[in-house]
Amino acid sequence: MSDASIAWPKKTRDLHNHHMDSTIWDRFAFRDDDVIVATYAKSGTTWTQHIVGQLIFQGDPDVEIAKISPWLDLRIMPPDTMERLEAQQHRRVIKTHLPLDALTFSPKAKYVYIGRDGRDVVWSFYNHHASANQLWYDLLNDTPGRVGPPIDKPDPDIRRYFQTWLEQDGFPIWRFWENIATWWAARDVPNVRLIHFNDLKRDLEGEMRKLAAFLECDVPEDRWPTLVEHCGFDWMKAHAENVSPLSGAIFEGGAQCFIHKGVNGRWRDVLSADDIAAYERRAAAELGPACAAWLAEGQAAQAEPA
Repeated sequence: MSDASIAWPKKTRDLHNHHMDSTIWDRFAFRDDDVIVATYAKSGTTWTQHIVGQLIFQGDPDVEIAKISPWLDLRIMPPDTMERLEAQQHRRVIKTHLPLDALTFSPKAKYVYIGRDGRDVVWSFYNHHASANQLWYDLLNDTPGRVGPPIDKPDPDIRRYFQTWLEQDGFPIWRFWENIATWWAARDVPNVRLIHFNDLKRDLEGEMRKLAAFLECDVPEDRWPTLVEHCGFDWMKAHAENVSPLSGAIFEGGAQCFIHKGVNGRWRDVLSADDIAAYERRAAAELGPACAAWLAEGQAAQAEPA
């Protein structure tokens, strides 16, 4: 397939809220070997950033991915973030939570998008939200330039929290379904790879090997056991300060809190049958059957035609 025949994704809008400001990507100078790790929040982004970092740096245990791989569109990032990225001499890894149609796209960079069932996303984000300290709220709500309402304390009832998230499409953060749908639509673009949280859980080494091939990372065979060990949750939790972004300052419990459980299905004992059915109807309506199936389970669904 020639470049001329590829329908490259194009930015069509900006997204700006208490967390994000997409306009910063308009000023970003891409390099051809950049890796963009993208996802809706709490879908395995930090895990995937760490995996990519371990592939690039060949399992180096001292790589501080939390410091070298910023969330570029987070509007409260330090003002010198762009300059620090420009100064990096190694292959860069940059994080985004934007839907693809709000992201400036490079045909040369590599894009890795991680999916996760929305119910698991909510349970993970609830831990994140409930553990946030006052500094987190002050930064998001009081830093000049916020667009839209502030983010408030979470509902103490996690079931109600989920119901509100579903009814208001991603509240209290940003829209969920459009994020998934825009990236799913680009799954056949040659420099975009969709992976799934469940697949990383089921076969970490296998998924890492596929990702290494996509990123063109030549990993010596004798390094693989070390890389896989470093990308497991036990190792990451033990080295959380190198993995977790800003978490020592903005969460009660620090970095150990940010690397939480990596467990799916905690919603099963809380949500009613009606809650579950409502979520599944919404997923099918918003995404279509193929994408909804992939989002729920992962595996080979991404390769099926729409």
